[in-house]
Amino acid sequence: MASVYDFIIVGGGIAGCTLASQLHKHLPQQSIALIEAGLDVNSHPRATDIPNAAPLVGSESDWKYSTSPQRHLNGRVCPNNAGKALGGGSVINACEALVTFRSCDRWLILYLRGGWIRGDASDYDLWASLVKDPRWSYHGFLPYFRRVENYHTREVDHAEHGFEGPVRTQSVSSTHRDYPLRDPLKAAWASAGVVYTADANSGHPQGLGELVENRADGARQPTSSIYSLAGVEVMLDTLVHRVLLEKRGDAQRASGVQLSNGEVIKANREVILSAGAFRTPQTLLLSGIGPTDELTAHGITAVIDAPYVGKNLIDHFLLAQWWKLRHPQAGLALGSPGFMKPAYAKGTPLDWVVTQSVPQEGLKGALANDGDTVEESHPLLTPTRSFVESLVGYAGTNESSPTIPMDGGHITSTVIGLLPTSRGSVTLASADPNASPCIDPNYNATEVDRYVMRSGLRQMMQVLLETNEGRALIEGETVGQGYSPLTFASSDEQLDEHIRAFGE
Repeated sequence: MASVYDFIIVGGGIAGCTLASQLHKHLPQQSIALIEAGLDVNSHPRATDIPNAAPLVGSESDWKYSTSPQRHLNGRVCPNNAGKALGGGSVINACEALVTFRSCDRWLILYLRGGWIRGDASDYDLWASLVKDPRWSYHGFLPYFRRVENYHTREVDHAEHGFEGPVRTQSVSSTHRDYPLRDPLKAAWASAGVVYTADANSGHPQGLGELVENRADGARQPTSSIYSLAGVEVMLDTLVHRVLLEKRGDAQRASGVQLSNGEVIKANREVILSAGAFRTPQTLLLSGIGPTDELTAHGITAVIDAPYVGKNLIDHFLLAQWWKLRHPQAGLALGSPGFMKPAYAKGTPLDWVVTQSVPQEGLKGALANDGDTVEESHPLLTPTRSFVESLVGYAGTNESSPTIPMDGGHITSTVIGLLPTSRGSVTLASADPNASPCIDPNYNATEVDRYVMRSGLRQMMQVLLETNEGRALIEGETVGQGYSPLTFASSDEQLDEHIRAFGE
């Protein structure tokens, strides 16, 4: 290992691997060091093989973070998993299996999907407007969306999709996963007024779209396996303590990094931080870049007073529910002897991704409650934004309160808020780089976020409990002791209580 490189990239996750690969491709004469705290698990069966993927969450490939107690969730501490391996989140985010983890006093089963889901064009366009740069708009990004993907079907608009990129995709139908609940659920959503969209990855996702995953015939694709790192010096199991700064003229410039073992590596050109939403601000703070009072409290010399480092953390919030099937003997869900077709193992056991807005009048009331000036030009009101993602997965199990065996008798729904207005923070727990940072997403802090979750839950209950198709499938919600099942008629207060108790 050399002690000087032209470029040093801190963090070998999705962005770090991609950047290192592309830098070497375009600047082959430049030396590049990619420093990753985790290991290379690409050759391990768990990294690519769906049936073996579940143990990756909570393993040595996971930072295993937890949040601080969340004051808008009854003071609960929530798990906050993050990839600690070459490939970062692409190693554990796409675990296409049921993962059991402890969530406060409750065991929760979640699907970790390798979803290939492109955002709403209006989200990107708002970014471009904020920074006054069209390259951040949807059409500014579109050439890169197309360049990266090898889309699974050509029966789409070729101006929207690419077919020669490194990331292969698949859909439920392209892998012949003919799940028995596919058509009944599609009909239930239609009865609730949700329109089918043939291509939800075209910048206009609202409606009911088929799940698309970044899989190659079922195999997962960690970033470091599809972007070549040949020619890049990859340092594994190596933790960066801080960025070294030198004053050049009137400015401080990054000159290298110091590792947690004290070793120094210098950079001739650039130090690039790509350590994720949690480790990047932690590294900046440990480097003396951040709010002076916080740095001083931990005995760190403030080099640059940057009060916003670690502030404005945004994280998606979700709530899962278990639903008891009326006819579990029909082989409708994972755990049933009838739910055993080999093709089912090629991806997540669900068919549909539903993306929706929320009723405008209620949204205006929530904005006013949060102190916003409510005008039609408000970016959350115009254009019609995509606020909620809803999923129904064909499995359901829980360790206790309630106890639900993996016997095919339940399915699980998940409602996710896509545009949270709650803002959190990442701060230091200590000056030790081996310590986890303090992560406070500040979930569920605004009335807008609470309104969005209530709207999404009500729509899910309308689909499963109020439509003829839903009632034919679902007997009711299964909840823990001391809680009552939610219904379409549940009050705002009842929904809020459920969200505080079980959302994360």
